[in-house]
Amino acid sequence: MINQFSVSVRQEGDVAVLSTDGYVNHAGGEKVSEAAGELISKGVHKLVINLEGSTVVNSIGISILIEIIEKIQDLEGAIAFCGMTRTIAKTFTIMGLGQFARMADSEQDAILAIR
Repeated sequence: MINQFSVSVRQEGDVAVLSTDGYVNHAGGEKVSEAAGELISKGVHKLVINLEGSTVVNSIGISILIEIIEKIQDLEGAIAFCGMTRTIAKTFTIMGLGQFARMADSEQDAILAIR
């Protein structure tokens, strides 16, 4: 089965919102990383990753998301996740991602949290 993963990007003022659609595994995580890298290279240091279209994030996907968090931290930026299933939110909490990134229920709450 081919992973039909996609990521869309839009600007909300000084914040970029990356919306995922599909399984965040190695290939999906790399697509998110590429999109984030392009934004970072353009000077965008506030990112919201909306996972509403993704019901599963595997360990490799999480490790790639952690790399994005580290890049944003190095730039003294901010990152937030929203639209997570209960399972993804619980996994992120167990792994301690909440210490380094905001977690919000809605996209608007995520945007406000990092402004």
